[in-house]
Amino acid sequence: MLLRSAIVLLLVVASPGAVEAFSSSAASRAPSSSSSSSSSNTNKDKKADGEWIAKTFELDSVVQGPGHVLMYDTTLRDGTQGESVSASVEDKFKIFKRLAAFDMDYIEAGWPGSNPKDAAFFERAQTELTPVEHAKLVAFGSTRRKGITAADDKQVQALLDSGAPTLCLVAKGHAWQVTEILRASLEENLAMIEETVDYTVRQHGRTVMVDLEHFFDGYKQDAEYSIKCCQAAIKGGAVCLVLCDTNGGTMPWEVTQIVKDLWNKLEGKVTLGIHCHNDCGMAVANSMMAVDAGVGLVQGTINGIGERTGNADLCAVLPNLALKCQSQIACKSNLRQLTSMSRYVDEILNRTPNHAAPYVGSAAFAHKGGLHVAAMQRSSASYQHTEPTDVGNESRVLISELSGRQNIMGKIQAIGVDPQVASDRALAILNRVKELEAKGYTFEGADASVHLMILHASKGYCPPFKVLDYAAQVYDANMDSASRFADEDEAACTPGLGPTARATVKVRTINPNPPAFDPKTPEKDADLHQEVLEVSDGNGPVDALANALMRALQPVHPFLRNIELVDYKVRILDPESATRANTRVMIEFRDASTDSTWTTVSVDTNVISASLNALIDGFEYALIEHAESCNLCEDAF
Repeated sequence: MLLRSAIVLLLVVASPGAVEAFSSSAASRAPSSSSSSSSSNTNKDKKADGEWIAKTFELDSVVQGPGHVLMYDTTLRDGTQGESVSASVEDKFKIFKRLAAFDMDYIEAGWPGSNPKDAAFFERAQTELTPVEHAKLVAFGSTRRKGITAADDKQVQALLDSGAPTLCLVAKGHAWQVTEILRASLEENLAMIEETVDYTVRQHGRTVMVDLEHFFDGYKQDAEYSIKCCQAAIKGGAVCLVLCDTNGGTMPWEVTQIVKDLWNKLEGKVTLGIHCHNDCGMAVANSMMAVDAGVGLVQGTINGIGERTGNADLCAVLPNLALKCQSQIACKSNLRQLTSMSRYVDEILNRTPNHAAPYVGSAAFAHKGGLHVAAMQRSSASYQHTEPTDVGNESRVLISELSGRQNIMGKIQAIGVDPQVASDRALAILNRVKELEAKGYTFEGADASVHLMILHASKGYCPPFKVLDYAAQVYDANMDSASRFADEDEAACTPGLGPTARATVKVRTINPNPPAFDPKTPEKDADLHQEVLEVSDGNGPVDALANALMRALQPVHPFLRNIELVDYKVRILDPESATRANTRVMIEFRDASTDSTWTTVSVDTNVISASLNALIDGFEYALIEHAESCNLCEDAF
């Protein structure tokens, strides 16, 4: 079986000393004294290392935390049950392959008997996954329905037809759920568990785990029956019992007590797993407490997505186990890819990343308070629990009205300005930041604007272009409001629909064909620059301005063809001022050639002017940071 072979492989490659150490460590953590005694006797009786390995791990196949933990990802099944989360078959393949490359132990890809999309995935998976990837594949399903045999249950047959080497069967582990929700007898539920596991394991050779749904709630109400459910699964041949906090209402201390109690009652005969939901905000904490109590497999999702408030976030559980508990997990060597994997999954699922997510969020290692930043200058350990590079993230210093001089100093030095010059300039820039934030600016999410503010305060800097003036016209040849919602066919036949704005911009920029320098006629230096007038239509004035600005700059700065506008946000800062209100505009840009992004901000009572200023800053930052262009001169403009 896959679970057993994974443990055998782990220990075969280890030295005899390492094997003994693993055995001793596991025995010392076992809640049951009889379990420790059994491990000790096995160790004494071994005739050879190979025989001992086979006896202890191939036959018993028990994985016990926190020393060793298997990671089980259910993003593609339980994760997609979250609100506004959906994945196509192609999306599933992309995410599956990324998880496999990260070396996740098990990847649950869906329920083949529940919908055509999952059935299509498993059908293609048999030929489109590599052998290594396919070995990690898990198909999710349920035990047989009441009143029929497992062999006659079409859903069970779909699980077998999926070709997945590992199956995860969900079963009721709560007496009340069995009688009131499933409407089956307690005895029938036990038979459903044992017979389905036996059929899939002994007759079809699959590795089977059992998700005991509502287990913790059931254990608190009727522990004896919940234990009988576990015993039925073990008797059928299950290699792992996954204890589910389905409603997410169990507290961490309850998890610890119940896991230890169950381990003792089952005499450590089977690997225990944990599956937590986050309804009380305890999913990660409960998963960690379960591992500390002896659980050897953790189920969860990337970024904690899932039904209702989500599942245990593997992007927090994984680094907690690897960095805080020193657990042996297969993907530990790939931990530096965690942040990029988190953002990749969000991108594929079209989700906005949680900036405040532990470990992987963009704010996870961001520092704003002046005292904090000053302390960080002396030691990163002053306000960071681990190095951000351990999980592929980075430390950031935020600029705001709460910033201190050290915040600005760090930004200035990062640009490459001499520290002494930076010290002289920092206070003036800090005061400027506070003045602008009082007017409605926010620089926390607009590092590019801060970067430009520092450069514009630097002697010898000149921008690669300058907008001299602009004009924007909004027009509409069809004033029928209903036509704005016309479908494509109707729009094609309706005169007047199309661009609704036209913008003109006048830009001074570098002359791509300057005359040769003649010291006798220095006035010709003016020919080093040119003024360009461009006009463009667009779907609204901001779109028209962006198009016109691009047309004016691209002939001289072809690099800008790589730049995309990926987000545009407008916020009214003082609604009581109505149409005279200050408006804050934030625009996010992306360099398609490197996938890097940056954001600019501007505030004005005129939303068009605020938008144009943010556009100008975004293009200027692109040319300074990403293009090969000089930005130092003597008052060129």
